[in-house]
Amino acid sequence: MSKAKKTEFSPNDFVVYPAHGVGQIVSIEKEEVAGFELEMFVISFEKDKMMVKVPTYKAEEVGMRSLSSPDVVAHAMKTLKGKARVKKAMWSRRAQEYEQKINSGDLIAIAEVVRDLHRADDQREQSYSERQLYEAALERLTREVAAVAGNDEDAAAKEIGDVLVSRAAAA
Repeated sequence: MSKAKKTEFSPNDFVVYPAHGVGQIVSIEKEEVAGFELEMFVISFEKDKMMVKVPTYKAEEVGMRSLSSPDVVAHAMKTLKGKARVKKAMWSRRAQEYEQKINSGDLIAIAEVVRDLHRADDQREQSYSERQLYEAALERLTREVAAVAGNDEDAAAKEIGDVLVSRAAAA
């Protein structure tokens, strides 16, 4: 447990925690755990009404990262415009892959899931599990796009929706 590496995050920073999406660092606290004093990031996920404590030395290991750059967001939007790539594997296998992409915290991978699972009005219905994965990916994408742009989630959702609708119209 080396404390040599100083953290690049500070209170009020928005960060992406792979398993939960975009959160905000509320504070950095010292806590005693099993006789060791640990420095912890306290991250608030306002929408989920949840707090997570991450030891500062583990932040990188668990995949915690800063928000994506506007260039990465632009690349994610370009990914949304692409043609859906649905493998012919069994649904359970594809669902596992989608879940891994969503929990990777990688914005481009999340955009791929949204692209692949998006259904236009004239397409067949989604199954319950498809819809759950789609909504989870869409929510993660929307929150990060909103946080990067500095606007609300409704504006980000509209922007993403417009891209998906324009893709469906072009198909």
